[in-house]
Parts: sequence; C-alpha cells; structure tokens
Amino acid sequence: MTEGVNILMDAMSEAGISLAKEKIEFDEAFTLHHRTVFRAARSIVRDNGLAEDVTQEVFLRLYHNLDSIKDAEMLRPWLIRVALNVAKNTIRGNIRANTREENYVKANEEESVITVETDYEQREEAKEVYRALNLIKEPLRSCLILKQQGLSYREISETLSLTETSIGTYIARARAEFVRHYGKIGGTIQ
Repeated sequence: MTEGVNILMDAMSEAGISLAKEKIEFDEAFTLHHRTVFRAARSIVRDNGLAEDVTQEVFLRLYHNLDSIKDAEMLRPWLIRVALNVAKNTIRGNIRANTREENYVKANEEESVITVETDYEQREEAKEVYRALNLIKEPLRSCLILKQQGLSYREISETLSLTETSIGTYIARARAEFVRHYGKIGGTIQ
C-alpha cells in the first residue's frame, strides 16, 4: 500500500474511534457515573436505600433515552440533573404517602376510640335497661317487651293468653314501672 492510503486509513480509523468515543455505551456510562449519580441522589434523599432506588431509576431512564443523548460531554450533567429531579420527586411522593398514612391512622384511631367508648356506653346502658326490666313483674314485662317489638294488642294477647282489653293497661303499668326503676324513659321504651 502506498503511504497516502495508509494515512487515509489511519485518518478514517481515528475518525471511527472518535465516532465510537462519541457514541455513548450504557455499560460504560453506568460504570463511569454510578457513584456520581448515587451521591447526587443521596444528597437530596439522605437515605442510602432511597438513593439506590433513585440511582436505579436514573439509569433506567438513561437506558430508555440513550439515543436522545448525542453528546458524550452532556451525559454527566444530564445524569446529575435527572438524579436530582427523581430524588426530589421521591421526597415529594414520600411526604404525600406519609401524610396519607398519618391521616388514615388518625381517622382510624379516632373511630376506634369512639367505637370502644360508644360500645362501652351502649353495653352499660343495656345492662341498666335489663336491670330495670327484670324488676318489672310478669305479665307486665312481657307485654312491654312484645309491644316494643312491634306486636299489636291482639298478637300480644294471643301470645300471652291474656284478654286483649287488658293489654293496654299492662303496657301502661309496665312503662310506669320501667320509668321508676330506670330513672328515665329509654330511647326506645315509651
């Protein structure tokens, strides 16, 4: 080969090498910039685990956008910018998630406290109602209970084998007894 051809081939190979150098390879970019991206992420999130997650997300974005980055000199600034943005978004997302969790916990705590207190109050009130009902003599108590369950005077008289005309009197007496023993008229007993 002539000397001119050798020079031309050397020039072409140098151009090919420079083109190859300009083309960004993912593995090389990862190896060269992983530590830098991690440090940038950690400076924002202040947690090694989150910083690793951010770093992984940044390199996933690089992998998907590798063709859009033409200049190898712009790779490092691009990676740092993406790392900072992803880290900030991660912090924002964590704050929102923590706020939602805190609100959920507060709401459930309040509901459970109210539920426990309400449940206790209802049980105590039920004990008082049963205590007052147990002090009422039969058949007055049965007439009052059946009337509260929605039965008519006829149905009560048939159930208890009493005369229908006496049922109204028994219910009125049972209510008076209940009020005397309970101290007040309950929410459903009238």
